[in-house]
Amino acid sequence: MKKKAWIWAGSIVGVLVLALVVTLVIRAQAGKMAVADDEESLLVQKVSEQELSESILVTGKIVPEDEQKVYLDAEKGEVTEFKVKENQKVKAGDPLFVYDSSKLQSEYNKAVRERDLVQKRSQTEINQIAEMDKRITKAKNSPTPSGDGEDDDEAATEDVNSLTSEKLELETQHESTKSEIESAQEQINDIDTQIKEMTVTSKIDGIVVKVDRNAVSTEGGETNPAVHIISSQPFKVIGTMSEFDAVRIKEKQKVIIRPKVYKDKEWKGVIESVSQFPNEEGGDEEYSDGGGGGGVTMYPFKVAITDDTSKLRQGFHVSLEIKIDGDGKKMAVPHAAILEEEDSNTVFVLKDGKLEMREIETGTSNDEFIEVKKGLEKDELVVIAPHEGLHDGMEVTTFDEIE
Repeated sequence: MKKKAWIWAGSIVGVLVLALVVTLVIRAQAGKMAVADDEESLLVQKVSEQELSESILVTGKIVPEDEQKVYLDAEKGEVTEFKVKENQKVKAGDPLFVYDSSKLQSEYNKAVRERDLVQKRSQTEINQIAEMDKRITKAKNSPTPSGDGEDDDEAATEDVNSLTSEKLELETQHESTKSEIESAQEQINDIDTQIKEMTVTSKIDGIVVKVDRNAVSTEGGETNPAVHIISSQPFKVIGTMSEFDAVRIKEKQKVIIRPKVYKDKEWKGVIESVSQFPNEEGGDEEYSDGGGGGGVTMYPFKVAITDDTSKLRQGFHVSLEIKIDGDGKKMAVPHAAILEEEDSNTVFVLKDGKLEMREIETGTSNDEFIEVKKGLEKDELVVIAPHEGLHDGMEVTTFDEIE
């Protein structure tokens, strides 16, 4: 019995020892597999020089290059005829509509008749002056009659003087007549200008988007335009940006325009202008970035669209990405490589098969990369998206390098 007991006890001990050995082997293999998994999932990328341009995001609205809104003028009376219709193309100078000018036309005709009468009188005076010149010349050249020569000379002189005096009166009268003609012509020109103004014309090349034949002009009240024209030139984008953005934007900076109605389409453009003066409509607005949530001033801007705008429409709302160029290439790493700590930024550097935890000094950045001022050299390998378990001095035999 004692022998059998010892055999059973030995068997149990052997089984326990075997189980312990198997467990240790499995754990060792699992550990190796975990290390292998960690090494296989390790991604590295070389430190490189990057152009760190930034992007500012703002919103805006599609508008025509120019537009003309023509309102009715109550002082000019009734409109007798509209010369255009909606969707019609027009050129600068083309007539849009005409006011009733019949009264002015009557005044014009009357003024022309009066001027013509004065011109006839003027011509009569010119003829009289010419005739007087002939009489004076004849009197000067007439032969002296027989008798006392001295008396005859005096008589001839008196005739010449008398005729000359009459001529002077005619010339004075003619000058007055010429003044009447000038005044009459000025009146005619003034009425003619008023008649021409009764025909309202387009000031731009464009397309008629609205004709309101029932538009009513009320003194001091708001009215709709009788005719609305938008420019046929390419559309532009207008909007406002905060003072923090306005000081960083310059003319000719590149812009990507994304209309909200086209989710997968974008247009290229450039900054045309940023006003030096605040938005007249807005004043100060609440703004959460850069100003600590305080009020900021908004400044109007305009963007020229360099791509074809035929698929865009006036009034489309768009988002704009404004590219701000950096000041040359700088040493940089992806944001994903940075381990942000309370007082410092660190990265894992793979060097000679081991990880080295290194503190770095960072600078400017864009959406993907951040500048490294100190702590790294070009072409060194940094770990991208480092995971838990990595430590300084850790050996790495397997990794994938991102180009």
